[in-house]
Amino acid sequence: MTQNTAANDVGKIRMAAEKDMQDAKVTRIGDLAEQFGVTLRALRFYEDKGLINPQRNGTTRLYSYRDRARLKLILLGRKIGFSLRDVKQMLDLYDPSEANATQLRVTLDKTRKQHDKLIAQRNAIDDAINELRNLMTSVSTLLEGQRKAG
Repeated sequence: MTQNTAANDVGKIRMAAEKDMQDAKVTRIGDLAEQFGVTLRALRFYEDKGLINPQRNGTTRLYSYRDRARLKLILLGRKIGFSLRDVKQMLDLYDPSEANATQLRVTLDKTRKQHDKLIAQRNAIDDAINELRNLMTSVSTLLEGQRKAG
């Protein structure tokens, strides 16, 4: 077998493997990271924490539709301020063979608590902004008085 023939065979095997992965609707780690705007390190971290569980083909991580859906929910949860522990708890309650009433109740309870927490934070921020405005006005007035006196 010539080197050129061997290279062609390897190329054919690789193309067939890539087609099989596309047919199985799996995504490689780099593609998933790019698709969701996260780092490879973040994906590995989520895997270490048990939030996602990619298949392995040698050292290659292959993410299923389920992993992609879970990642989307992880990122949403992080965006709205949930801890990874809360996100994992909600995700782990999912059972495709049931109506998921427990998961929905836990999610609603955690969502209500997070909503209330964010509202309180927004109120505190609004108060701080008003205090800063008042301080800026006072300092500006003092500076203006010094400028006129000097």
